Amino acid sequence: MAKIETLSENLANQIAAGEVIERPASVVKELAENAIDAQAQHIDVLIEEAGIKSIRVIDDGQGIPADEVIKAFERHATSKINSRHDLFRIHSLGFRGEALPSIASVSDVTLTTAPANQAEGRSVHIKGGELISEQAATARLGTDITVNDLFYNTPARLKYLKAPTTELSKIVDVMNRLALSHPDISFRLVHNQKEILKTAGNGQLQQVVSDVYGIQQARKMLSFEAHDNDFSLRGLTSLPELTRANRSYISIIINGRYIKNYQLSNAVVRGYGSKLMVGRFPISVLEIEMDPLLIDVNVHPQKHEVRLSKENELVDLIERTIYERIAQENLIPNAYQNYLGTDESDEQSVDFVNKLNEASAEYTADTPKTPAEATNSVAIETIADTRPQADATGDTATPDTTPIVVTQTQDLEHEDVQAFAQRYQEHVDAFGTETPDEAKAPYPAQQAELNFDQGNQHQADNQFPHLSYIGQMHGTFLFAQSDSGLYMVDQHAAQERIKYEYYRDEIAKEGLESQRLLVPIVLEYSTEDALTISGKLSELEALGLHLEPFGDNTFIMHDHPAWFPKGQEEATVREMIDWFLRDDHLTLAQFREKTAIMMACKRSIKAHWKLNDFEAQGLLDQLRETKNPYNCPHGRPVLVTFTLNDMEKMFKRIQDSHEAWVEYDEHPF
Repeated sequence: MAKIETLSENLANQIAAGEVIERPASVVKELAENAIDAQAQHIDVLIEEAGIKSIRVIDDGQGIPADEVIKAFERHATSKINSRHDLFRIHSLGFRGEALPSIASVSDVTLTTAPANQAEGRSVHIKGGELISEQAATARLGTDITVNDLFYNTPARLKYLKAPTTELSKIVDVMNRLALSHPDISFRLVHNQKEILKTAGNGQLQQVVSDVYGIQQARKMLSFEAHDNDFSLRGLTSLPELTRANRSYISIIINGRYIKNYQLSNAVVRGYGSKLMVGRFPISVLEIEMDPLLIDVNVHPQKHEVRLSKENELVDLIERTIYERIAQENLIPNAYQNYLGTDESDEQSVDFVNKLNEASAEYTADTPKTPAEATNSVAIETIADTRPQADATGDTATPDTTPIVVTQTQDLEHEDVQAFAQRYQEHVDAFGTETPDEAKAPYPAQQAELNFDQGNQHQADNQFPHLSYIGQMHGTFLFAQSDSGLYMVDQHAAQERIKYEYYRDEIAKEGLESQRLLVPIVLEYSTEDALTISGKLSELEALGLHLEPFGDNTFIMHDHPAWFPKGQEEATVREMIDWFLRDDHLTLAQFREKTAIMMACKRSIKAHWKLNDFEAQGLLDQLRETKNPYNCPHGRPVLVTFTLNDMEKMFKRIQDSHEAWVEYDEHPF
């Protein structure tokens, strides 16, 4: 057995550094948190080459007394706690006393500090854990610490750092979370002499959100506040229309500390109920104040993970608070803004929509229909009926009384309203949800580039039954029969499958040809996302997205892939970039598949949408022609069946009794 030896202090510090200091962002986090604990009001972070070459943090905090500067670099030396009692009542961000010695053991550190009650400051230089020099220095109030050549003596760790843009985005994320956690402190981040983030430090959380995510996003944030005996909540959360593709935009802050907790972030999402699209998440900043006795932060060296007492009560409070706040908002979109993209003050656009609605109603009332027309079209009054709107999952939302009158407004501005009403009536399809061009387009049966349903294809003549429509229940489920039994069909899932296969095949026909935009699309992102996009412009270009920098955190797009759906160019490119930010390994085929799913979901009939007999039978017939009529693109079943045998069993028509029914009541069946 090898002899047991005590590790040297420097080696112990390097081992601790492996837990505390993973990358440059970890250094920024630890040093900035020290500045916050020192009650700084202004914190400047200056970095070079994504922090690998240099990280400098300057604050105007309390500083370190001259006789304690060397001690600050000793392991487990801290001013935050003194006893076991303090460990369970932690108010500061740091308390372990491991950050400075860990950083100094794997870099070249110079620290200059000056407290308020001393005539001069102190400067110390430590490299690789070894003291190089210590001397008196002239310095302003606070601390100025510079970390050079990070991981210079641990090449294995240096080797596994990511690309500079990735490391920089991690630093930006840390600074964003700190700024959101402490809106009363002014933060500034500078990379290679370029300012990336600057906050005012005036205590206005919404202004910090504007600095981090952009002014347009900040305008769509709702403030909330709630209290009970144990917890105090306040913060901002976005309207349901402003969402992202992952949970990373939900910031949970407890007693000024940003933490990661799935239960709490999930409570925020659940507070929205069915108002959020499936797979979409809000932008939220949730600040929680609670007794330090109810939280244990001594779980992980980086202190992101914590243990909470009364977590279930806190989850319920968050969910209820978000739900009640969202319920106060009118979430019904303005129709003319949706269709024409105009502001409410545009009286000309309002007048146009009113005239269009009037013309549609008059045309419906005055125009007789032949039996053939009644068979192949839906009357405009049916389209204009009051129907409960629903989200992508089919859940019912607030009823919308706005008539559906137009889907492609760019062709209408110079067209006579009465003439349009007539043309729209002639071309509207059986479901009233597609444009005239789509209504006439056939559903192609040929093999497409994107065939994700191999193994599920069938021969319509001998596997999928011919369904005869019977009726509709609650405007959501269709009943149909065949020779083998009864079928229940989810109308949203059925049309979603039909449209998905159509759009999938149509999109696959297009190459990487581009369509020039008359008006360029301008895209604004947070600093973190903008850095990620900037580092991946070549990959995006290979997918047909030609983005050009257009100012801070903004990109401009002059053309788009030809396969983009008409009228949805900006929405599609935003969705694609959202997917890319979530998973930068997506291929062009996967992008196209996701786009086809998105288009099919948004353009399919929803729950509580009444269909007449001709529409319902047409839907069943089109479903039978699909390659996979059994599941929607999300995997949900399209239909279920009861065989004749099942029905007879349910009604006790199949009996094993020793006594025949005819003998029982002398009445043959």
